[in-house]
Amino acid sequence: MTLTRDITLSLPEQEGLQISLTDPMSVTDFEQFCAANPDIRAERSADGKVWIMAPVNLESGYYEGEVFGELRNYCLRTRNGKAFSPSTGFQLPDGSTRAADASWVSNEKISQLTQAQRQTFPPIVPAFVIEIRSKTDARSALEQKMQETWIANGVQLAWLIDPQAQQVVVYRPERTPLVIDGFDQTIDASPILPDFEFDLRLLIF
Repeated sequence: MTLTRDITLSLPEQEGLQISLTDPMSVTDFEQFCAANPDIRAERSADGKVWIMAPVNLESGYYEGEVFGELRNYCLRTRNGKAFSPSTGFQLPDGSTRAADASWVSNEKISQLTQAQRQTFPPIVPAFVIEIRSKTDARSALEQKMQETWIANGVQLAWLIDPQAQQVVVYRPERTPLVIDGFDQTIDASPILPDFEFDLRLLIF
């Protein structure tokens, strides 16, 4: 890693390492840090805290691959937007730079980005995101991220998938989260993504 000041590392509630800096890391500093360390997956909160995410285990990698793969297949079929992998960071209105396990952005929003913005963390909010809880993730931390980061910044639909509990929590603006029990069913993302359905049985590993 390349940093210009001293850091301390501590284990947070969620999977990965949280970097605590003497001064918060600015958006520019964070972009430079990620550019200098392209193999690192990192996120930045609105107050300048930075998380370095560890590689996921076999199960988590499988879950991420399935949800991203199904979302990508949907985009290939409909051509109405683009699917993005867990490595994609978005610069959100609250100043944070965050990534989801899978995300979808409409072609209209993508067309509004400059070429320079496409080469960095774009100032754009996905309409739809999926987060998957791993065994080392605190569910409370992920629930907070869904509400206070994704939905609060303008995401229209968000799924928190918990393979351990075999539950999906569906988040929408100004609505109480909906808990879906059991992986023996198919869920859909209408009306945000018309005709996108995900068979939860794919996540029985």
